[in-house]
Amino acid sequence: MSATKNPVAIVTGGSRGVGKATALLLASQEWNVCITCTNSLEDALLVVQQCKDLGVDAIAVVADVSNNQACIDTVTQTVDLWGRVDCLVNNAGTTKFAFNHGDLDALDAADFLHIYSVNVIGPFQMVKLCQPHLLKSANPCVINVSSIAGIKGIGSSIAYAASKGALNTMTLSMARNLGPIRVNCVCPGFVQGDWLKKGLGDENYDSALTNIEKNTPLKLAVTAEQVAEAILNLMTLSNVVTGETLLLDGGFHLTV
Repeated sequence: MSATKNPVAIVTGGSRGVGKATALLLASQEWNVCITCTNSLEDALLVVQQCKDLGVDAIAVVADVSNNQACIDTVTQTVDLWGRVDCLVNNAGTTKFAFNHGDLDALDAADFLHIYSVNVIGPFQMVKLCQPHLLKSANPCVINVSSIAGIKGIGSSIAYAASKGALNTMTLSMARNLGPIRVNCVCPGFVQGDWLKKGLGDENYDSALTNIEKNTPLKLAVTAEQVAEAILNLMTLSNVVTGETLLLDGGFHLTV
C-alpha cells in the first residue's frame, strides 16, 4: 500500500458518459480515480490515460457491481494502491428499454431482478465496502447517480424508474444513518450522449432532444459534463449537504 496525498474517488461505470466526465473532472482537480466497467475495458483504459495525462494516478477495474466479489475486488485494489477512499460515485447502471409503460408484457421478473441488482444492490454493496475507508476521510461522501425517472415515474421502463426510486430512498436512509459520511443523489433528465442514442435509435433520439430543447424552461438538454460538475460540487463544496436529491434537467420536471 502506498498512501497518497491526493484524495481518492471510486467511480463505477466510469468508461463513458457521466462516469467518464466525472472521472476526468476529478482528475483535473487532482483526485486519483478508480473507474469500473463491465464490458468496455478498452474505453476505460483510454479514460485512465486521460486522467494520468492530467497529472494524477488512475486505474480501471473490470467489475459488475451486482457481483459482491467484484465490488470487494474494486475496493481492495483501490485501497491497496492508494491507502484511502474519500468519495464513492455510484454511477454504474442498466435498463431495459420499454417506453410504453402500459405494456406490462414488455418486462418480466428477470428484467426487474437484473435492473435492481445493478441499480440498487450494486450501490448498496459498494457503500458497505467503502464505509470503513470513507470514515477515515476528512470529507467523506457518496454520490448516487439516479434519474428523473425515479421521481416522475417516466423513462426507459417501469423497472428502471422503480429501481431509481429505490436508489433515491436508499440515499435518504443512508444519509440519515451513515454520518459523518454525506450521502447525496443526482437525478439527471435526458442526458445527451451515445447511451440514450443507442437505446432510442437515432430518429427518436433527435426528436426527443429537439422537444426538450424547445419546451424545457432553460431550453436545453443536459450534458454528461454538466452532471459531472454537479457531482463535484456535492463532493467538494457542499460540505453541509446530505440526504438531498438534486434534479439536473433544465427544468424538464416542471413540464411533466
